[in-house]
Amino acid sequence: MYVKFADGNQNKYPIWENIILIEANSDEEALEKAETRAKEDESESEDDFTWENRSASLIFAGIRKLISCNNPDENPHHGTEISYSQMEVKTEDELSKLVKGESVTIIYEE
Repeated sequence: MYVKFADGNQNKYPIWENIILIEANSDEEALEKAETRAKEDESESEDDFTWENRSASLIFAGIRKLISCNNPDENPHHGTEISYSQMEVKTEDELSKLVKGESVTIIYEE
């Protein structure tokens, strides 16, 4: 999901990667259900959605990855990994900054 400003002045793109659990019988069905579910979170500027006091829309950008959680005998529970992200930084100092939530350049791997 990303923010698109209504005034057309887009000097940054606030984004979210939402991780949503979807139950499906195939990857194709999961992708279709995930897209449908994600689009439910969209908001238009006409819906009075604002970001930083500016009229904006929250837009579905797409599904970046689909990860299968196969454990048919048990529902997800505390400690179940549902998703992960693999990324890279160049130095240990950058790693420390990333962990603290500070600004750092990352290489995001699929």
